[in-house]
Amino acid sequence: MVPVRHLTATVDGQQLFYREAGPADAPTLVLLHGFPTSSHMFRKLIPALADRYHVIAPDHLGYGQSAQPSVTEFDYTFDALGNLTAGLLDHIGVDRFAIYVHDYGAPIGWRLAMRTPDRVTAIITQSGNAYMEGFVEPFWKDLFAYATNPSAETEPGARKVLTLDATRWQYLNGAPDPSLVSPDNWLHDQTLLDRPGNDLIQLKLFHDYPTNIDGYPQLQEYFRTSQVPLLAVWGANDEIFGPDGARAFQRDLPHADIHLLDAGHFALETHLDAITGYIRGFLGTLPVKG
Repeated sequence: MVPVRHLTATVDGQQLFYREAGPADAPTLVLLHGFPTSSHMFRKLIPALADRYHVIAPDHLGYGQSAQPSVTEFDYTFDALGNLTAGLLDHIGVDRFAIYVHDYGAPIGWRLAMRTPDRVTAIITQSGNAYMEGFVEPFWKDLFAYATNPSAETEPGARKVLTLDATRWQYLNGAPDPSLVSPDNWLHDQTLLDRPGNDLIQLKLFHDYPTNIDGYPQLQEYFRTSQVPLLAVWGANDEIFGPDGARAFQRDLPHADIHLLDAGHFALETHLDAITGYIRGFLGTLPVKG
């Protein structure tokens, strides 16, 4: 088993935690986690890939083991999180890299790709959305209501997503065999969500989420112009970002490699071996340089 290092770096005055494994001179793959988790979601994927790749998995600010400045100390936006991620990669000395994006990791990864398209060699998306078709309305209805009009009336609906029941649901919904999903996942995530002040961070990012949608036309133009190699390994049973979101990539990237798995939102919990195999096959055919 390849050893995984657990490190921190100071970027723009903020302490960012990241996991790193694999040869420093190998092609780099950056793993960008989603809500409500952290790089913990990649704890098994990292060693599965690090024999051949230089793998980096940061915790976004306010998540996991990274710092959690309050909303009065830091302006939590997806632009800001993207800037910190770019700064971390510069700090580590990574020039060119592929990205693996999940959920919130997608809008962060899209910002990296559109800002410096020559640095992003390939994209792997696991429920990392880029099209309106991907949004599953029952999950997003209350969040979009809050994002459009933060108020005493809309906030309770948004806060439901921060509860233990909602976190557990994200892991179990759509899983073909829920017994394969360790409860350590949602207990770990919920403990971090329940830290004082973290709820306000999440509400701030909910409110900022429409900026990601506003960027979809530019993002899709980037896909059409760059024809960046893309692999989708997506839970067909995901009721947050549905499988139509995976299929939509082929509209702008006709050669995109799309695989719909019998899985939910956290497909790595039940389909680690399949996803690892798809990634190794996909990246192994590309002229990726570190």
